[in-house]
This record gives sequence, C-alpha cells and structure tokens, in this order.
Amino acid sequence: MAQITPSRRWAGLVFISIAVSLIIVDSTIVNVAIPPIVDDLGITSTEVQWVQEAYTLVFASLLLVFGSLADRFGRRRLLQTGVVVFALASVGAALAPTGGLLILARLAQGVGGAMILPTTLSLINATFRGRERGIAFAVWGSTIGGMAALGPLLGGWLTTAFSWRWAFGINIPLGLLILVGVALTVAESRSDERERIDVVGAVLSVLTMGPLVFGLIEGRTYGWWTTATAPTLGDATWPFALSPVPVAFAVAATALAAFIAWGLHRQRTGRSTLLAFRLFSLTSFRNGNIAAAVVSLGEFGIILALPLWLQFVLGFDALQTGLLLLALAVGSFVASGLAGALTGRVAPVHLVRGGLVAEIVGVAGVALLISPDAAWGPLVPALFVYGLGVGLATAQLTGVVLADVPASASGQASGTQSTSRQLGAALGVAILGTVLFSTTGAALASALQDDGVPADRRDEVVSLVVDSAGAAIAGLDRSPQTEQLADAARAAFSDGTRAAAFTAAAFLTMGLLSTQTLGSAAASAPASRRATGPTRP
Repeated sequence: MAQITPSRRWAGLVFISIAVSLIIVDSTIVNVAIPPIVDDLGITSTEVQWVQEAYTLVFASLLLVFGSLADRFGRRRLLQTGVVVFALASVGAALAPTGGLLILARLAQGVGGAMILPTTLSLINATFRGRERGIAFAVWGSTIGGMAALGPLLGGWLTTAFSWRWAFGINIPLGLLILVGVALTVAESRSDERERIDVVGAVLSVLTMGPLVFGLIEGRTYGWWTTATAPTLGDATWPFALSPVPVAFAVAATALAAFIAWGLHRQRTGRSTLLAFRLFSLTSFRNGNIAAAVVSLGEFGIILALPLWLQFVLGFDALQTGLLLLALAVGSFVASGLAGALTGRVAPVHLVRGGLVAEIVGVAGVALLISPDAAWGPLVPALFVYGLGVGLATAQLTGVVLADVPASASGQASGTQSTSRQLGAALGVAILGTVLFSTTGAALASALQDDGVPADRRDEVVSLVVDSAGAAIAGLDRSPQTEQLADAARAAFSDGTRAAAFTAAAFLTMGLLSTQTLGSAAASAPASRRATGPTRP
C-alpha cells in the first residue's frame, strides 16, 4: 500500500465511514418512506417485503464475491465503483413509476452496496493496527450511528415536504462527496495473492441465498407445502400441487452443501476460496461470525414493522415517524461514541454483551407498549435503549470478528463477516415480515368472525388489510359502515407488530447466548493489551 501520512489516514477514515453510512442512510430512509410508497404505487405487502429484500438479497449474495475482488483488483477502486453503481441505481429508484421497477432499482442498489461494505472494512483492517484499529472501528461505528440518526429525520422531512422520491435523491450528493474524498485521502491497497476468483463458489453462494429468502417471503403467498396460489411468469403458471417454496428451500440446502464441499476441496488443493474457510480456525473469527448472524436476525427485522405500525395504525406521517425513530438512532450514536472512549479499557466482548442486553430490554419494552392507541412518549426511552444497545454491539462485534485476521486476507474476511450479518438481516426481515403479516391476518380473521362478519366479507377485509401492508386501514376508517372493521384491523396489526417485536427479542437473546463462545484471549482482551504491529501492513 502506498505510504501516506497519519493525518491523511485519519481523514481517509472519515470518508470510508461516510461510504458505509451511505448504505445506512438509504435503509433508514426507505423504512420511513415505505408507507407513502405503498399509497403512491399501490404495492402489496409482499412487494413491501421485496422492496427491502431485493436489496438485501443481492447485497448478501455478492458480498463474498466483491470482498475477494477487492483484495485482487484494489479495495479503493472497488469502493469507488460501488458508490457510482449505488448512486445511479438511486436515480432509478427515485424515478420508478411502478413497484416492479422500484424493486429492480433496489436490486441494482444491492450490487453497489455489496461493493461498498466489505471494502470499507477491508481498508480499515489493512490501514490500521493494534489500538489504532480499535479506535478506527469505533470511529466507523460512530459515523454509522450519526448517519443513522440523520436518516429517519431526513427521510421523513423529504417524504413529507416533497415526495418519497426525493428520499432516494440524497444519495447523489453523498456519493459525489465520497468519490472526491476517497480519491484525495485513501491510498489503494490489494492483496499480494493474485489467484483466480472462485466463480463456481460465487454461483453456489447466490443459489443458496436467493431461494432461501424467496421461500421465507413467499411462503404465506404460495403455500409452505402445497400450492395455495400458483405463481405465474408471463404466460407460464406453476403446474404442481407441491408449492415452489419447499422446492426453493431444497435448492438452497443443496447449493449450501455444494458450496461448502467445493470450498473445502479448493482449500485442500491450495486454491483460493470465496469464503474464508481457513480463517474459521481463528476462534474470534468463527464464533464472531455466528454471533453476528444471529444478532442481525433480531436487529434488522423489527425496523420493517415499526414504521408501518406507526403510520397506518397510530396515524403518524413520515416526518413524525422519523422524529420518533430518531430516538433509536440517537441512542446508537451516543453508544458508538461511548464504545470508542472505552476502547482499550473494556474488553470488546463485554461491550458486545452489554449492548445485546440493552437491545433485548429496548425491543421488549417496545413490544409491551404496542397497542392501537399507544402514546408516543413511552416509546422514546424504549427506542433509545434499543439504539444504545445497537451502537454498543455493532462496531465492537466487527472488531472482535476481524481482530486476528491478517491484512492480506482482510477483504475476504470482511466479506465473510458482512455476509454473516446480511444473511441474518435478510432472514430477519423475511421471518419477522412473515410473523407480522401472518399474525395480523390470523388475528383480524378471528376478530371479524367473533363479530359475526360473513366469511366472504371477512376474507375480503383480511386480504385488503394484509396485502396493502396496513395502508387500507385509513380507507376503512373513513366510512361509517366500515369504521368498526378499521378498529379491528388496527388491533390486529398491533398484534402482528407486537409478535414481530417479541420474535426479534427472542433472536437477540439467542445472539447474547452465542457470544458466550467468544472467550478467546484475542477476542476478549482489551485492545491495549493485544500485540500491536506497524501502522501499515
């Protein structure tokens, strides 16, 4: 890597952190903008999940590929390419006239995001050593916290004052800032190992993630075992009694087994592998990836449900929703700064565990407060505590995972740990989205049956509310003839959101338990007691 001055290295860290924050800002803005998108484009609840999952699916599927490509062709180069792709895709999302084209633009954003995330971590890992690395990861996390605080508020303001389309436009000036800043302050770095990319492994990784997430999202639509609704593609219709969902799960399981077998074969023959199999011999890397995946199941899924409930049940607009979610982001920002101050004094794994406890308390508190007539005031401290936990756990867990990884493998390792997180996030959104809409549908059907609503009318109302992701509640409430149905729908949607929140808390509890395996000296010792190396590899 080219020689650079210490001041330039730290300035480069700021732009690297803003680059990954581009992804965070976009996701928080999308969360706030989803209800107006539903109203404007008329998308269904399944499409709502796909607006989130199209991005996450491609993102998670390609992280390993781009992590390896960054090591081979240059980390800064791939970061800059990713920013350009992400910004151009954001223009497509802002101009999308239909839900299908919006989902397509989100797919393209996922490609850009998959280039950005592993390269930011890889550049930090290759640039900093010892205690400086711990500080760098803390700065990285604090920047994410700050941008997460800005995202909901900015998205809510843009959506309310202008249009949800402007919420995607913010990525253009951010992208230009990153491109200029990185070009001026970040030196290029790459691995000395120049082996060919594992193309077969890349294809198998996509075949694992794609069908898995498809099955989790579409199970309630097409049927978990037998076909409830036959999917169509053009003039072709699914012809079998067996639902495509178990077929998708079987494909994912087969591809996963083949991916592992193929990777181990390449490793035995001395060739490069897409997944850093050899790095799993490092206790901190192996156990940290497991913990990261489980934690992400709970952290990201609940963010899909809350904005829908706040706007369609409590009647908040996008700006009010952003202001309330700001409590979560402010907690994350405060905790990320606190984690940076404690670097070298407190074992990172202890900060991770403390953060997870705060997350569990916060999200469980939100779940207990959810009701059709909930007040916003009590939600603020619960969301703040949840955000505090996210800020404490996120950056420190990243540092734990990469603590013992050699710089030469930093891109591959960063891609692996990012994939663990995104796999958890993708599954979290899919699972919690399914819990939200399935619970809502079951609760509403039961309530309407108790009220004596005829079966055909009952099915119609349930489909209307669930397929619209709750947007139809306001329409039901405007007519005296359907006002009682709207009350039942609000109660049912609250039940679904509560169930999703408690499910998130359960996943976070599992994540906390999984951190008990992070007991190696490298992972649990304060950064100041670890061996320090030269500033540059």
